[in-house]
Order: sequence, then structure tokens, then C-alpha cells
Amino acid sequence: MLTFLTGFVASVAHVVTGPDHLAAVTPLAIDSKKKSWMIGFSWGLGHTIGMLLIGLLFILFKEYLPIDLISKYSETAIGFLLIGIGGYAILRTYLRHSHGNRPHSHFHTRPFLYAHIHKHSHGSSGDYADGHEHEHAGTVRQNIFTALFIGVIHGFAGFSHLFALLPSLALPTMTASVIYISAFAAGTIVAMILFASILGLVAFRSIAREKQAFLKWFTFSGGLLAIGVGILWLIHPF
Repeated sequence: MLTFLTGFVASVAHVVTGPDHLAAVTPLAIDSKKKSWMIGFSWGLGHTIGMLLIGLLFILFKEYLPIDLISKYSETAIGFLLIGIGGYAILRTYLRHSHGNRPHSHFHTRPFLYAHIHKHSHGSSGDYADGHEHEHAGTVRQNIFTALFIGVIHGFAGFSHLFALLPSLALPTMTASVIYISAFAAGTIVAMILFASILGLVAFRSIAREKQAFLKWFTFSGGLLAIGVGILWLIHPF
């Protein structure tokens, strides 16, 4: 139990103290709203996979592979990915609100269950509901894969992840090592699920209460955060 708690607490601290971690998930979680927990889960899973891969490469091929270069290029990739995610979030926010008077481009408090009350000149309300639901499902799916991908890149970046796994190598038994690594993975995923869920809940509540202006600036701020951290990361990684 002590080994598990140590790994769990260490992983939570590692996740929440990394501004690049939080900045990468923020725009995706806000955009996914009620499905935001899936963004946190995907990023946490990807981060765990990346950590285990870089750790395995270090143990097995440290004399043959330039692990330091792999880590360095991964850090550079993170900076560009954060800028890309932030810029895309801002662009989507601008398009949604600047074309709010056009079909399929504005937010709905109850877009599916009550779609029949909306009248659109291009087709029936049923067609609108199906198209709107398909659009949202596609957006969430895209966000999930993006979170998984950037999580893997995050896991590859920096030797801090190797140091985080070192305690598992110092433990007396293989069982204890597996417990520590499993706890570290669980803590990473749980911490990011909670963070993403809070962001998604705020975004969803703002829609339910028809606070479109708040949602606009909330999403815009998340994109700016990702861009700012990405630029700082390229200049000097945290």
C-alpha cells in the first residue's frame, strides 16, 4: 500500500506541476464539454505509454540510441503542438461565433433532444439533429486522438520521466516495481480526468445557462494559454 500511494502521489504531483500538461488538455477539454473526461483519460494513457516506451528504450538500448536527442526533439515537438492546438481552438471559436447566424455553426443548449423546435430552410429538423450530432461526435473523436497523441509525445519528452521511474528499479521485488509503475499510471490518468472534467463541466454549464459570451472567452483563453506555454516551451522548457 505504501508503494502504491508513493507512486500515485508522485504521478499526481508530476501532472499538475507541468504547465505544458495542463495547457495541452485545456482547449480540447473545453471543446469536448460533457465528454471532456475522455480527453483527460486519453492524455493520461498516452503519457503513460510514452513514459514506458522511453524508459524501456533507456534500459535496453541506452548505449546504442541517442535517448537525449529523442527527448530533446520531443520537447521541441511539444512546443509546436501546443501552439497548434491553441491556434486551432481560437480559430474554431472565431468561426462558431462570427457565423452564429448560419445553420450548424452556433451552440445549442439542447441540440439533440429538442432539435425539432428549430426551423431551418435547408432541410427538416430531424436532418439537422442528425447532422449536428454527427458533427459533435466527430469533434470529440478528433480531440480524443489528439490528446492521446500529444500525451505520448509528452511521455517521451524530458528526463524527468526517467527519474520518475527510477524508484521502481530500486524496489526489492518485481511485484513492488509493477505496483509502483501501475500506481504512477493510475495517478496520471485520474489527475488529468479530474482536471479535464472540471473544464468540460464549466463549458457545458455555460451553454446550459446560455452564457455564450463567457464560453467564447473561456475557450479563447484556453487557446491563448496553450499558445503561450508552447512559445515558452520552445524558448526554455520547464
